[in-house]
Amino acid sequence: MQKYKRSLGQNFLHDKNIIKKIINLDLVKDKSILEIGPGNGALTFEIIKKNPKNLTLVEKDKDLFKNLNEKIKYTNYKILNEDIMNLNVESILEKDSIIFGNLPYNISTQILVKFIKFNSWPPNYSKLIFMFQKEVAEKIISSSNKSDYGRLNIISNYRLKIKNYFLVKKNCFIPKPKVESMVLLIEPKIPKIEIKDLSNLEFITNIFFSQKRKIIKKTFQKLFKDYEFYAEKLGLTLRERPSELTPNKYYQITEMFENIK
Repeated sequence: MQKYKRSLGQNFLHDKNIIKKIINLDLVKDKSILEIGPGNGALTFEIIKKNPKNLTLVEKDKDLFKNLNEKIKYTNYKILNEDIMNLNVESILEKDSIIFGNLPYNISTQILVKFIKFNSWPPNYSKLIFMFQKEVAEKIISSSNKSDYGRLNIISNYRLKIKNYFLVKKNCFIPKPKVESMVLLIEPKIPKIEIKDLSNLEFITNIFFSQKRKIIKKTFQKLFKDYEFYAEKLGLTLRERPSELTPNKYYQITEMFENIK
C-alpha cells in the first residue's frame, strides 16, 4: 500500500483523462523532457508512450525514486534523487526542453520563480507545464485591479506568458487534497524592458504590496529622493494604489530604480 508524505506535499494524480489532457498540451515526441516530482509515475509512463528524445526525472522521495528506477525500462532516461530547489536545473537542460511538474503546493511559487530567474535568457526550456493549487494559479494569471493581482503575477509576467490553462478537480488525486488545482501551459518570452537583476523587481513589488491598500506616494518617496520628478517621468499620479499599476509600470519603476541606484 502506497504511503503518502504530507511533508513533501504528495498528492498523486490518477485520473487518466486529465493525464492525457496534460500530455496533449504539447508535442512530446522527440523532445527533451524533464519531469519534477514524478511520484508513482502516472504521468511519466504516458510521456514514455509518446517516445520523447530523452527523459529526466527529479524525485526527492527516496522510496519513490527507488520504485521508479526499478519500474522504468526506457533507454534514454535518467532519474535524479534530488530536491528541485537545490538542483542546478539550468546546467542540465537541453535546448527546447519541455518541463512537466505536479508541484508540491507548499513550494510551487518558489519553483516557478526559480525557472524565471535563470541566468541565461531565453532559457533552454520552451514550455513549462505546471500544476498549481487553484488559488496560486489564479494569482499568476490575474491582472491589475483584480482582487488576486499582486507580486506573483507581476514577477511571472516579466519573462513568461500563459498560453493555456484548465481546472483539475480534487477527486483526480490520491489522497484527495482540500483544494482544487489548475494546470498552466507557460512559455518564456523576451521582456520589452530591461531589468538587470530580478531581485530588484522582487524588492520593488514587495515594498509596494506590503502597503497594498494605501496610495503609492509614501512608498515611492522611499525609493526616489526627487520622487515628484520621477513620478511625472513615469506617468504616475501617486494617488494610485499598488493594485492599479500594470505589470509594465512596475518594470518601468524597477528599470528607473536600477539606473539611478
